[in-house]
Amino acid sequence: MYRARMSHALSHSEGTGGGSSSADLFDHDAILPPDPHDAAGNVPEVLHDREYRVRAFKLAADRVLLRGAVRDQKPPGLYVDDADPITVHHMTIDLEVSYPLLEIVEADVRLLTHPNQECPQIEEHYQSLVGLSIARGFTHKVRELFGGPRGCTHTTALLQAMAPVAVQCIWSLRSSVAKSDGPRRPPTPEERTAMWQMNLNTCHVWDAEGEWVAHLESGGQMRPPLWIEERMIELGKKPEDWAAWMAD
Repeated sequence: MYRARMSHALSHSEGTGGGSSSADLFDHDAILPPDPHDAAGNVPEVLHDREYRVRAFKLAADRVLLRGAVRDQKPPGLYVDDADPITVHHMTIDLEVSYPLLEIVEADVRLLTHPNQECPQIEEHYQSLVGLSIARGFTHKVRELFGGPRGCTHTTALLQAMAPVAVQCIWSLRSSVAKSDGPRRPPTPEERTAMWQMNLNTCHVWDAEGEWVAHLESGGQMRPPLWIEERMIELGKKPEDWAAWMAD
């Protein structure tokens, strides 16, 4: 399993002075809106904090490691007379996923902080993930296998948060592999169609009966995502030049 090798590497890179870490590649500013407050400017008492983090690593041209974690914390002094927050749940999941089938080929689940001594006994049951495809129907299958008394509530919630990342990596992996292979030929019309059809009915924009899909089916062009357009403008470049850069 890749976890042992990856954990060893991260333990040396995420400490002080140990070199760069994958965390250095991303922003870590707050993503929640500012705290709520009443008319007098007082912030209500904070009761709980839950955070999810999922990161994907390219292992090979057809293999990705998804590493996820969930952590619940209580604020200082709520349960214990203490000046520090207390972690009440901390679970991690490693999934090795093969592409393009999106099949889970290896799984490793760890319950690191939990309320009961018996909690980690369920870890081995999550080996049932191996062989599943992270495609449509995955959420239903996860509930079937690990819902309620068949799993850990928090671990199963983390699994459901990780699945969309595997799908997002289809595009990222394709781009990474193509760039490492050098200049690419433009995709054929059939390949272009196949690339966007995977999004059908995944959200309201990609409604199979909606305007955007009708535009594409009539031969319309894909447009760059808004975040690409905004970044290109920030860099003083033309958004329409992005497609040419991706093809280099």
